[in-house]
Amino acid sequence: MDGETASEGSDGFDWESEDERESNLPFSSCLPPTVAGQEEFAALGKASSSAGPPESSLFQHFVRMGFSEKLVGKALEENGEGNAEAILELLLTFSESMDPLSDKEKKLLLLVDMGYPIDVASTAIDRCGPGSSIMELTDFITAAEMAKAVDDAYVDEVPAEDLVQSEDLFRVSSFKFSQVGPSHFHKSPKGKRREYFEDERWERKRHKACEKKIMDEDDEDTIRLPNPMIGFGVPGEPLAMSHRTLPEAAIGPPYFYYENVALAPKGVWQTISRFLYDIEPEFVDSKHFCAAARKRGYVHNLPIHNRYPLLPIPPLTIHEALPLTKKWWPSWDWRTKLNCLQTVTASARLTERIRKALDGWDGEPPLKVQKYVLDECRRWNLVWVGRNKVAPLEPDEMEMLLGFPKNHTRGGGISRTERIKALGNSFQVDTVAYHLSVLKNMFPNGISVLSLFSGIGGAEVALHRLGVHLKNVVSVEISETNRNIFRSWWEQTNQTGNLIDIADVQQLNGDRLEKLISSFGGFDLIVGGSPCNNLAGGNRVSRDGLEGKHSALFYDYFRILDLVKCIMGRD
Repeated sequence: MDGETASEGSDGFDWESEDERESNLPFSSCLPPTVAGQEEFAALGKASSSAGPPESSLFQHFVRMGFSEKLVGKALEENGEGNAEAILELLLTFSESMDPLSDKEKKLLLLVDMGYPIDVASTAIDRCGPGSSIMELTDFITAAEMAKAVDDAYVDEVPAEDLVQSEDLFRVSSFKFSQVGPSHFHKSPKGKRREYFEDERWERKRHKACEKKIMDEDDEDTIRLPNPMIGFGVPGEPLAMSHRTLPEAAIGPPYFYYENVALAPKGVWQTISRFLYDIEPEFVDSKHFCAAARKRGYVHNLPIHNRYPLLPIPPLTIHEALPLTKKWWPSWDWRTKLNCLQTVTASARLTERIRKALDGWDGEPPLKVQKYVLDECRRWNLVWVGRNKVAPLEPDEMEMLLGFPKNHTRGGGISRTERIKALGNSFQVDTVAYHLSVLKNMFPNGISVLSLFSGIGGAEVALHRLGVHLKNVVSVEISETNRNIFRSWWEQTNQTGNLIDIADVQQLNGDRLEKLISSFGGFDLIVGGSPCNNLAGGNRVSRDGLEGKHSALFYDYFRILDLVKCIMGRD
């Protein structure tokens, strides 16, 4: 992302991922496992020690968690207010002596033992439901912590090395994220790190978030993300939409297909939809097509019936995709899917730190160590390659997960870092191919494509794998590295059509389009996904939506699409 600072966990190059970097990560998981999750309890107790029950915030805190006032008062009388963790254990002991622990109380105690703050653990159980598994609860807490916006003042207080970009996926609805408040890290005047809960401040923020949510729900124009994110349907599932009616201005040909990150700032998808002829976006998570998640929105005028997936069906779990990892995979790592593949990779220093954290234990490590390791593995998509040893994905593994042929990005003659960056910005081929599969029977003699923001040719690879002949492709891509990769693939696959390269989308004006249309007889498909640099949440510097320097290129996509429709309609 523009202006973003790489962390000590990465190999240290700029973030430019075309992805849903919506949030900041749970900072507590970046500390050594013996530190994360312990000081919150002491802080909570100290914050309320100035007032006695029942007026104290600690008393009210436990009452809100569901314990009776009498029981809380007794626990505070016996233990004092200095240690919230000890009070919780005492309350659970009292409850068990009167009545066996409920499932909620057992899960609450287990989460606290894992190092999660008591109010966060309780909120997670309330939000996810008492029947939720421990894995679901920890995923919810991680995602909720990540999605919490960091105040500008807080960003100014924390040094760059403490701000680590998250690689985690969001496994819960985005509308729940603002409901959970993680602890905050600050620097004291002496430079010493300390952890504490700002209950009153959090309550104000939560109240404001609730008010905003109510206002959003009253906004009839708000586009809400579906859960599950399966668009109009995915393979093996019935169509979520049996029929849709397109506005007359949107009906093809030419057909068009636009893609961008699903979790964009409020109002972005309404604007995109409004410009693209008021077509409803189709939001799809690529975890339904492969072993890695990738949440995307697509606006298109393609038919939605008679779609079919690429064959063979790609591996849908980590162990199916990377079978050699299964031997070393610990039982306490519950992951079956990888998070969204990004443009950065974890550093050797991070993987060595994880190895040392695990080598100190002969058997299964303590829960707090497990939490620390799992947080980092989710964040950086680390996989197990040896005893207590994790490693980031290699470019060829990313190519496989994204549906590209092996060594697709080696064709550009570029470094490993450049390959990872190019792949992190690409389409997921199987997902795109499922949507484009309807074109096979519509264009049996081949297709002419105007490919805007082509990247490394994800749409063209999808069409080729579907068996659609690429008669003519005009590829517009500003990155020379990406253009080299795409042209190398074109030559290696012995394409017989015409490939024209254009470097800058803003150079594609009406006169040039008229000449191209006259030469090819028109375009059958206009495909592309404009940069998401100013849309994704990981960009804390310039998340300016469609008005940002890079993401404003969406308007060039619309400009060119509208020009093509006008020229072809006139001719």
